[in-house]
Amino acid sequence: MLFTLRLSYSGKAVHRVYATASQEAFLEGHAEAFTVLGGVPSVHIRYDNLKPAVKQVLFGRSRVESARWASFKSWYQFSAFYCTPGEASAYEKGGVEHEGGRFRRKHLVPPPQVESLAELDERLAAIDVAEDARHIHGRPTSIGFDFEAERERLRPLPADDYDCGIDLTPVVARDSRITVRQGYYSVPAKFIGQKVRVKLRANELWVFDGRQIVARHPRLTRRYTYHDFLDHHLEILLVKPGAFAGASALAQARAEGGFTRVHEAFWAAAKQKAGDREGTRMLIGVLLLHRQLPSEALATAMETCLRIGSVSTDLVAIEARKAMEGTDAELLTGPDGPSQGVLPGAGSAGGGGPAGEGARVISLHTRRLPPDPRTALPDRRSPNRHGDGSTNGTTGAGGAAWGGIKFSTLLPRRPAWRSGRRLEACPLRSDRGTAPEVRNHAASSGISGSSCRCRCTGRSGRRRWRGCPSWRGTCRQRF
Repeated sequence: MLFTLRLSYSGKAVHRVYATASQEAFLEGHAEAFTVLGGVPSVHIRYDNLKPAVKQVLFGRSRVESARWASFKSWYQFSAFYCTPGEASAYEKGGVEHEGGRFRRKHLVPPPQVESLAELDERLAAIDVAEDARHIHGRPTSIGFDFEAERERLRPLPADDYDCGIDLTPVVARDSRITVRQGYYSVPAKFIGQKVRVKLRANELWVFDGRQIVARHPRLTRRYTYHDFLDHHLEILLVKPGAFAGASALAQARAEGGFTRVHEAFWAAAKQKAGDREGTRMLIGVLLLHRQLPSEALATAMETCLRIGSVSTDLVAIEARKAMEGTDAELLTGPDGPSQGVLPGAGSAGGGGPAGEGARVISLHTRRLPPDPRTALPDRRSPNRHGDGSTNGTTGAGGAAWGGIKFSTLLPRRPAWRSGRRLEACPLRSDRGTAPEVRNHAASSGISGSSCRCRCTGRSGRRRWRGCPSWRGTCRQRF
């Protein structure tokens, strides 16, 4: 769809192309035109009774407008002038009708060869700037000269842009796709069975996980068509590698150029060396590396591995990181495996060969987990005994001393009292059916069960009160 907005006095026009004639394209065209012009027409804008704006035609020039169009007008604060239906009143906006036909015949016939709509919009923007020097028939001044006089009468733009997209919340199906306006779009496999937030725009569709965009698709214009990304199905294909060769996502990746001849050669070499099933899994492992490493580095790494006769996924990762660092060293030719990642001139890792000056040893990357911020629990295997069998008389690792009496001597190792399915592990909660000797000790100490704020009560028999790290410092105090 070609969107055209033309100013009546100067003839300055803004043209944009969209994939569909939807309301989102209608609103985005206005927002883009107002940004290019630097303001909003202050009197009104003429329209015919198009569906994105008019919901129902009433008598005269009265119209029932759509809700989003009324919100858009209120945001930019302009008025709409609707033409009377029929050929008798076709002259009411003849200027923009003539401009649309003239621009299409002069600049869009034959259709320009572009890779995307974004590239076409860039060409149209350059043409609009060049046409400022054009003279309209019968006028002595150019379009750009008259627009400088008309610019002062435009209303200023609002501080924030209007969100022209529409929010939807479809459910991800079992094939890792969502259905939006009878079109199918792929999402990451981890969202299967969940609702995701979708922003449907004029030319794109964005899929969000919270505030992060996890997928960006071109908007489909035909019903029952689909657009897939191979990366979204890799976890599923890793479990079922036999379905990789006939996957529709693979065919679309080949058509769009994402699955290159280097991937094809690596796949063929992996199947020849490890079989169809394991070879396909090796290829999927390399494709998973695209999430962390750039495509150019991985392509160079795969070519290097194919040149030395290796199809190891770990070796591809190492070579890709070397390519990112700009090193030109290559691996020695040897059997398949990461142990051959030694540069020429470097000694063996075990010290068997002499290492020359500047020798380097390439090893596999270490998968390190982040440090655990939680405090470590005490050892429950030997809570209060040393290696010689003696008992700690003060405060041990698994018990607590209070008033010269050790609780580990009062309670058995495996308390047998229970309240339903809850194990009353705290010895000071005397009102929950604890042992009689503990109840008597708590009463003699002057602390009731209601004054204990200990959180060491377990939900299963596997948790013991001796393992609670907060019992020693919390249950001894009165609150």
